[in-house]
Amino acid sequence: FGLCPSCLWDWMQTTELGKIYYQKQFIPKSKRNGEKRQKQQDKAQREANKTISQLIQEARKPFQKWIRMRDANKACISCGTTTSEIWDAGHYYKAEIYTGLIFHVTNVHKQCRKCNGYLGGNEIGYRKGLVKRYGVDYVEIMEKNADTFRNKKFTREELKEIKQYYQTK
Repeated sequence: FGLCPSCLWDWMQTTELGKIYYQKQFIPKSKRNGEKRQKQQDKAQREANKTISQLIQEARKPFQKWIRMRDANKACISCGTTTSEIWDAGHYYKAEIYTGLIFHVTNVHKQCRKCNGYLGGNEIGYRKGLVKRYGVDYVEIMEKNADTFRNKKFTREELKEIKQYYQTK
């Protein structure tokens, strides 16, 4: 560095770059490994402290990505457009109300951002799209059985399994 020992010491104590240099050069690896172990423990602690809501949100990301990939060659379930720039995975029965249907593959389909975000899901168009895709009998059975899935309490393990399943799928 071209510094006298006194200036080098000051530099290592007062600057961020100097502190990093000091740790790499003068702190034993065993102590640095302890820092790694502590980081791993902190990460495990943060994971254990996640709420069910946080775990649901984490599991929804790979699930919704899978839905968009599954329906990649299909049009928007509600309006039939194929030209949207942004696609969502829209729920026929709203995930906030029908918690048991959040991860139900027949309740979630590719939907354009306009229908899902700006038209509140475009439920009338969504139903028409479901009838067109699956038939009226299927949709009526789904509507009749929807209330049985209205409330579901997911366990931490279920949510971790769902997340893992759709990440690998």
